[in-house]
Amino acid sequence: MNADSPKRLGRGLNALFGDQEPSNEPAPAPAPPAVAAATAGPISRLPVDLLSPSPYQPRRHFDETALNELSDSVREKGVLQPLLVRPDRAKPGHYEIIAGERRWRAAQRAQVHEVPVHVSDLSDSETLEVALIENLQRQDLSSVEEARGYQRLVDEFGHTQERVGEIVGKSRAHVANTLRLLNLPFAVLQMLEEGKITAGQARPLIGVSRAEDIAREVVKKGMSARQAERFAKSFGRKRRSATLPKDTDTAALEQSLAKATGYKVNIAFDGAGGTVTIAYGSLEQLDDIVHRLSTGGPRREPMRADEMISVVDD
Repeated sequence: MNADSPKRLGRGLNALFGDQEPSNEPAPAPAPPAVAAATAGPISRLPVDLLSPSPYQPRRHFDETALNELSDSVREKGVLQPLLVRPDRAKPGHYEIIAGERRWRAAQRAQVHEVPVHVSDLSDSETLEVALIENLQRQDLSSVEEARGYQRLVDEFGHTQERVGEIVGKSRAHVANTLRLLNLPFAVLQMLEEGKITAGQARPLIGVSRAEDIAREVVKKGMSARQAERFAKSFGRKRRSATLPKDTDTAALEQSLAKATGYKVNIAFDGAGGTVTIAYGSLEQLDDIVHRLSTGGPRREPMRADEMISVVDD
């Protein structure tokens, strides 16, 4: 990485949280000054009732089973990893949790009255950045929570998508694709948050009409992301064919072909190509159609009146 390129907050967070498994990967770059300062001071202990969740916490869903398991561990061994907190500006003597809300919740359930903390006076922007990174490293965020966190960095702190990527250690394309998920209907976002569909299954539904209906079919049939993409495209083509009104020229052409063949003709146009359908009611009529198309005229034997299909205008 170029020495002049912006440092990523995500680098060096292992030192901040101290809970990553050893790996053979290259050592991470040093954390930026704000994060390094957060870990430089001593570890204190604070009562749990002086701590409260941060409004910049991107995580909204906490799995009850996992939380109960963590609570059992905390009851037996205590909170081993310090929480990162900052002074609560609205409540003197209280503190806002930047990272470690799940440990705080587990401590409350386990009736542990004090927890270890690092106290640091981070800015609002740094608070959101660190909270995002901590959750992303633990893979604790849903795609929707991740997208909303990115959106807050863009809207509230003026970060570009490229800068957001640098902060959290993701590519700009990943950030852009994640943000696009917020264009999904609320019902689909809810399914995504609840883990009923994945981001890969949901992404082809962006901007598609009746995305909620498609999402339900994707879940019902257990489609893969690739299958969901194909299904969304075919669903869209069917909808366009069924709902687009016939223009005057198409209707006139249908009428002309119907009169020339003696059969009902339907022309369907999907925006790029289409189909011409000739309806028949018996094998004799099918034979007559084949004869007309191959010879350019009607068959020699006259058709019975009951075999003819009347021409019906659409």
